[in-house]
Amino acid sequence: MAMTFTEERIKELRFGLEDSVIKCSERCLYQSAKWAAEMLNSLISTDASDTDSESPMETDPQPNVNPFSVQPDPIEAALELQEAHKYLLAKSYFDTREYDRCAAVFLPPTIPPVPLSTVSPNVKSRPSLTPQKGKNKSSARPGSKAGQAPARNPYPKLSQKSLFLALYAKYLAGEKRRDEETEMVLGPADGGMTVNRELPDLARGLEGWFAERRDRGLEDRGQGWLEYLYAVILLKGKNGEDAKKWLIRSVHLFPYHWGAWQELNDLLPSVDDLKQVAEKLPQNIMSFIFQVHCSQELYQANDETHQTLNGLESIFPTSSFLKTQRALLYYHSRDFEEASAIFADILIESPHRLDSLDHYSNILYVMGARPQLAFVAQLATATDKFRPETCCVVGNYYSLKSEHEKAVMYFRRALTLDRSFLSAWTLMGHEYIEMKNTHAAIESYRRAVDCNRKDYRAWYGLGQAYEVLDMSFYALFYYQRAAALRPYDPKMWQAVGTCYAKMNRIQHSIKAMKRALVAGAYYEQSPDSQMDAAHPVGRKILDPDTLHQIALLYEKLGDEEEAAAYMELTLQQETGEVERPEPESDEDVDDRNSDEETSGLPLRRRHNGDDEVEAVGGTGVTATTSKARLWLSRWALKNGDLNRADQLANELCQDGIEVEEAKALMRDVRARREGG
Repeated sequence: MAMTFTEERIKELRFGLEDSVIKCSERCLYQSAKWAAEMLNSLISTDASDTDSESPMETDPQPNVNPFSVQPDPIEAALELQEAHKYLLAKSYFDTREYDRCAAVFLPPTIPPVPLSTVSPNVKSRPSLTPQKGKNKSSARPGSKAGQAPARNPYPKLSQKSLFLALYAKYLAGEKRRDEETEMVLGPADGGMTVNRELPDLARGLEGWFAERRDRGLEDRGQGWLEYLYAVILLKGKNGEDAKKWLIRSVHLFPYHWGAWQELNDLLPSVDDLKQVAEKLPQNIMSFIFQVHCSQELYQANDETHQTLNGLESIFPTSSFLKTQRALLYYHSRDFEEASAIFADILIESPHRLDSLDHYSNILYVMGARPQLAFVAQLATATDKFRPETCCVVGNYYSLKSEHEKAVMYFRRALTLDRSFLSAWTLMGHEYIEMKNTHAAIESYRRAVDCNRKDYRAWYGLGQAYEVLDMSFYALFYYQRAAALRPYDPKMWQAVGTCYAKMNRIQHSIKAMKRALVAGAYYEQSPDSQMDAAHPVGRKILDPDTLHQIALLYEKLGDEEEAAAYMELTLQQETGEVERPEPESDEDVDDRNSDEETSGLPLRRRHNGDDEVEAVGGTGVTATTSKARLWLSRWALKNGDLNRADQLANELCQDGIEVEEAKALMRDVRARREGG
C-alpha cells in the first residue's frame, strides 16, 4: 500500500481528526475523542512553522478555520443555536453521570422502569400489569419488527446533536441499572437474565425517527451519530446484520469516529467477512487503520498487514495505537521478545498509559518475566488502581506466583468495573482451570466468547474444561472453533486430534495430528526472517511428540508399516536430519480438503538419494525419541532384523533410558542368534 500523502492531504487529515476530537467530546464519546486526539498528536508535521516557537510574531495570528467544524445544514445550525443553553445544561448532567436528568432536558419524562409505590402488589393489581407489558413489549428484541405497528417519531423537534446526547444518556442509564441489578460477578443474577430495559423504546423511537426522515427526503442529511447509536442498540438485541449496515452508513457519514469502527470490527468473525465489508467502506485512511486493526484481531500477521502498518506509521510516526497493533501482531506470531520490546518502548514514552497494558502483562506472563511483570503491576497501580487493565495486570502477577485465589479476586474486580472486559473473563477462566473449578471456568469462558467470538483462547479453554469433564464431543466442538480461528497453531490441532482419539475416531485423529505438523512448520518459518523464501529460517525439525502420537495411532489401526515409518521419523528429530515438507497452501489446512491434504503429506523418511535432507539442530535424546527407539528395536526383532534391534537396544543402554527393557531385548537378540 502506497502511503504517499501530500501536504494538502495531511492538512485535511489534521482538520478531520481535530473535528473528531471536538464532536466526540461534545457528544460525550470520550474514548473515541481520546483516540482521535492521540492520533492527531502523532501526525507527521508538514509545516516548519508548526514547531518553530522562536519567532511567534511572524506567524499569522489568525489560524486557518477548520472547514469540517462548520455546520453545513442551515436547519441543524439554527436548531443547535436555539438549544445551546439547554445543551450545556444536559452535558453538565451527563458529565456528572446523571443520565436520566440529562435525557429529561430534551425529552419528555417517561414512567420509570421501577414502580415508585412502596405498597406490596396484591392479587387484584397483578392482572392490570399484563396488558401494559404486552403493549410496551419491553421484552421484545430491539430492532425486531414482527407484530409491531408502523413506527412513528416520538421525539420533539431537536437537532441531531441534542437528540443523540439525550438518547445516549437514556441508553447509558439503562446500562447502569442493568449492572446494578446484576450485582456480583458470576453471581445468581449474572446469567444474562438482566437486560437494559431502555433498549426496546430506544429502538422503536429511532426507527420512527429514521422513517420520518425517509418520508421527508432527508435520509442523506444524517451526521452519522444517531446511525451509530441505532446500530449499537441493534447489536445489543442480537441483530448483527442490520447493525452492520447502519455502522457502514455511520462511517460513511462521519469516518473519523473510531467507536463506530470498533463496533463494526466486533461484527466481523472471519477474514472473509472483513473482505466483504472492505468493499463497502469509504476509501480513506480510516479504512486502512480499520483493516490493520481487524487483521490483528483475526490473527492475520502476514506481510500485507505489516506493510500497511509501515505505511500508516510513516504518517503517524509516534502513534502508540499503531505501535500496539504491531506488538500484538508479533504476539500472535509467538515473537514474544519483539512484542515485549515494543510494549516496553511505549511504556517508556507514556508511563501512565494503561490502554492495552493487559496484553503486555499476558506477554510477560508467557515469557515468565516475573520482575518485569511486578514492575508493570506497580506502575499501573500507582497510575489508577481502579482500571480494568490494572486489575488484569495485577491478576496476572499473582497467577505467575501461583496465588490463584488472589488472581481471581483481581479479575473479578476488573469485571466489576467493566462487565465486557474480554481479557478478564478469559484469564479468570484460566485461573478456575488451575483451581480445578471446571464449572466456573466454563461459565467464564462462555462469557468471554459472548464478548468476543474471535477469542480463540476462550474457545480452547472451553475445550479443555469439557475434556476434564470427559465430555469429548463438546470438547471437540470447541477445539474445532479454536482451530478455525488459529489454523496455523499446532496446539489447536493437537487438541482436536486428542479428542478424536478418545472418541476412537482414529483416522480423523491422524489427519488432525498431521495438520498440527504442517502448522508447526508454518510457525517455524517466520515471515519476518532475514533469509529468502527458499531457505526459511527457523527450527526445521518436526515435533517428536506429534510424530510419536501419529505412529501409535497407526499401530492402533493395525498399520505397523506406517507406524514404523513415523517412529523412524520421530527418531530422526534427535539429530535434525529431516526431509523438508513441501509448502502447504491455506486450503491444505482447511477441513474441506482434509482427505487429499493429509493422505499425501510428505513426512515419511525415504532412503533414496533423491531426497533433500538437511542437518539442523535436533532435539537430542528425549523421553519421546527413546520410546520410538524402543518401539523400533522391538519391531526390528519381530521382523528378524537382529542387527538393527541390537543396535537400537545398545543405544538405549548408552542413553540410560529404558535400560531394563533394552537389556531384555539384547538378551532376546543373543538368544535368536544362538538359536539360529
